[in-house]
Amino acid sequence: MTQRPRRLRKNPIIREMIAETRLSKDMFIYPYFIVPGKKEKQGINAMPGINHFSVDELLKDAEKGLKLGVNKVLLFGVGEEKTKDASSSFSNNSVVVKAIKELKKNFGEDIYVITDVCVCAYTDHGHCGLLTPLSQRRGAGGEAYVHNDSSVEVLAKMAHAHALAGADMVAPSDMMDGRVGAIRNLLDSKGFENTAIMSYAIKFSSSYYGPFREAADSAPQKGDRKSYQMDFRNGREALKEAMLDEQEGADILMVKPALAYMDVISNLRANTLLPVACYNVSGEYSMVKAAAQKGWIDEQKIVMENMHAFSRAGADIIISYHTRDILEKKWL
Repeated sequence: MTQRPRRLRKNPIIREMIAETRLSKDMFIYPYFIVPGKKEKQGINAMPGINHFSVDELLKDAEKGLKLGVNKVLLFGVGEEKTKDASSSFSNNSVVVKAIKELKKNFGEDIYVITDVCVCAYTDHGHCGLLTPLSQRRGAGGEAYVHNDSSVEVLAKMAHAHALAGADMVAPSDMMDGRVGAIRNLLDSKGFENTAIMSYAIKFSSSYYGPFREAADSAPQKGDRKSYQMDFRNGREALKEAMLDEQEGADILMVKPALAYMDVISNLRANTLLPVACYNVSGEYSMVKAAAQKGWIDEQKIVMENMHAFSRAGADIIISYHTRDILEKKWL
């Protein structure tokens, strides 16, 4: 007699028992955008429900989040001084450093603090690395380009400043070559061998980042990021990038964006024993929010379908702006 798998789907109790993909609140990381000042909590127009927080307001919101189970946060600094050398990115007085110290002072080991390591919000040109000095510019018109090695030095300093403040994990998102190894070497030499690295190992040059660039004030002033972020047409090259970061000492490998790249998540999962993270990015979030506000979709059902899809593809960790909604509204 022909086997009929659908027999097991007819009863909801059995359907839950045989579900192949399951989500847990422990899989989720919630991003925050931190700004200088006090009593600052301002909504981000392109990302409904997401705010800029000063450190004092961050503490209030993080306390509420902890009660819901939001115990892993990813911090982005916004509004610091922008310079050619991105020196504010590794300042001991940066807003991210202050946020780390206050989160750890108030919540200790109850909260796991991850920091984004990239200089796009700290450079006056908005690129994820330093531009070549005039003396090194060649070619037609002496056009500037992102200089990999000098950028890596700054990124390592930034990661060290965050570790020194108490960050549990740093997450380099710049896509410079060799930055994971440089960060690992510097952290180890300074006694931070237990500070983990979650590498944005496969970060595509994507149109899904639009709302984030408003939130982080990080849009490039000229040109784009295609010379250092991944070509979205290249799946094999993406895997190569991830394997290089694994060799350099990454503890977690991330794919960003998530929704249009689940084949890449799956391929990475099949080729590494490290935990795999995906970033459910701002454009993915904002499209769902916009459609839900119009009444075109059921927000809860769409969000949870997406989350299960990320997990089914192979993601162990999901970074998502939907995290608070998922836990606060008990969608999980």
